[in-house]
Amino acid sequence: MNISTVSRRTFLAGTAAVLASPMVIRSSQGGSEAVTMASYGGSYQEALIPTVIKPFTEETGIKVNFFGAPDLAKVKAMLLTGNVEWDIYVGNGTSLASGSKQGFWETLDPSILGLKDLTVPPTSDFATYELFAMGITWDPKKNGPGKYPTNFAEFFDLKKLPGRRSIRPVPDGTLEVALLADGVAPKDMYPLDLDRAFKTLSRIKSNAVWPLTPPQTVSLVQTGEVDFGLTYSNRVKTTNDPGGGVPLAFSFEQNVFNTSSFAVVRGAPNKQNAMKLIAYMLRPEVSARLVEQVGTIPVSKKTMALLSPEARKWQPDLSNPNCVVVNSDYSADNYDTVARRFKEWILT
Repeated sequence: MNISTVSRRTFLAGTAAVLASPMVIRSSQGGSEAVTMASYGGSYQEALIPTVIKPFTEETGIKVNFFGAPDLAKVKAMLLTGNVEWDIYVGNGTSLASGSKQGFWETLDPSILGLKDLTVPPTSDFATYELFAMGITWDPKKNGPGKYPTNFAEFFDLKKLPGRRSIRPVPDGTLEVALLADGVAPKDMYPLDLDRAFKTLSRIKSNAVWPLTPPQTVSLVQTGEVDFGLTYSNRVKTTNDPGGGVPLAFSFEQNVFNTSSFAVVRGAPNKQNAMKLIAYMLRPEVSARLVEQVGTIPVSKKTMALLSPEARKWQPDLSNPNCVVVNSDYSADNYDTVARRFKEWILT
């Protein structure tokens, strides 16, 4: 899989996050030295604040205010009323692509983005700044060599590797995993063959557990409630950090990549400050500081050389032909229909 050759609009995210503030600070059109970002709250901000936000403010004098959580309906309401309070919208590729189709974002200035350095090219109005690798996790103390799945075909092979599996009850990524397990080539992934995907998922449905939150994708494996799980590499990395509990292993042999992206809301009161923050977050040295803390995958090619050997251990090979990037345009166009069918399938 060569990310640099994939269409500019084919990238989807998993979730990036910033701690949400309980109030919105409305900046004036007069060039206030502030910028407001709508994003998800959570532990991610513990790394984001010291590695990105504080240094950005020290360098530029621009204060970053937060509002959670991002909501496209809220953006639409702001645009309809002409009362735009957010500058930057952070979310997964599906939400950013959907907003793009509805005309919610400002056109990005390509001159500030360092295009030659990005493995995931930005679209005209939103940019990806990190990727998340979905793959297989297991407890290496319970499952030695040959006793755990390293690719999706093995994950779906209950005869070869019996045991319970945990799978997130969401279609994004999960359907791609099922189709890869059934032999679909990454280049032939879209449009998704939904009948084939659900038929494959049905092979392990009786052995599946559906964690409702991302942290449960690792805790279920750590407690032994499931034998193998689908989760993200950065979450498995945290189990190997001090205080992370039972350390888990993760396979980079085959992955599905999601992305985190951001856009500037159309009519943003602090448009130029927003552009500056986006450009800052895409800098290799800034990206490296963040990746060292959170274990995500940078889109800056130069970032890799700046990472420590320990951080590089958690970086996948983006040229691996066995992997696929979730298509944000397809998801934006089909999400409601696919999500409804997925929910109905789980309940039957």
